[in-house]
Amino acid sequence: MSLEENTPIQSPDNTEKPSIPEKIEIASDSTNIIEPVPPTIKGQLAELLGAIRNKDDSSRDFLLRVVQPGLAGLMDGSVSTLAPIFATAFATHNSTTTFLVGMASATGAGISMAFSEGLSDDGQITGRGSPAVRGGITGIMTFFGGSLHTLPFLISNIHLALLVAYVVVAFELVLIAAIRHRYFGTNWLISTLQVVGGGALVFTAAFIFGNA
Repeated sequence: MSLEENTPIQSPDNTEKPSIPEKIEIASDSTNIIEPVPPTIKGQLAELLGAIRNKDDSSRDFLLRVVQPGLAGLMDGSVSTLAPIFATAFATHNSTTTFLVGMASATGAGISMAFSEGLSDDGQITGRGSPAVRGGITGIMTFFGGSLHTLPFLISNIHLALLVAYVVVAFELVLIAAIRHRYFGTNWLISTLQVVGGGALVFTAAFIFGNA
């Protein structure tokens, strides 16, 4: 009887309960859910272009890799270059000189912001993608913002050039407020006041130094 009582305890039914293959399958399924960022710049550009084509412009990845660096560049180019451009216009009353200073400021700011964005975050921890892609987006948008209100100074009449530049600056500030409202849900009025307030401070500095 002792042998018969021991056989159920040593039966193979008790040893087959843990199922290792099932655990492996579950683990593999969970790892497939999280797709890593494409390792190459070409792969990331293709991913971003695909998101644009599919109108997936509200995803977290798109906001982090495209909208945020682009907005940072546009804000820097549109606001920071106001002081040297308009200070030169007020001091020299010369459209050609103002245009050259403006293009130099936009170019320098674009290069600076591209390196700043690219070198400040390699994207490995934050998941923001390639630093080269983000840096390129930031640099291009910075140059765009700085050069846009510089183009009016191709007009030889400095007074007319200033009037057109004022309109362009107003357009840039409204565009920045609209992007913040569209992608980050910032209140339209508050966003406009914040952006216009920052631009007004920089313009005040340009007026002071240009008339010193």
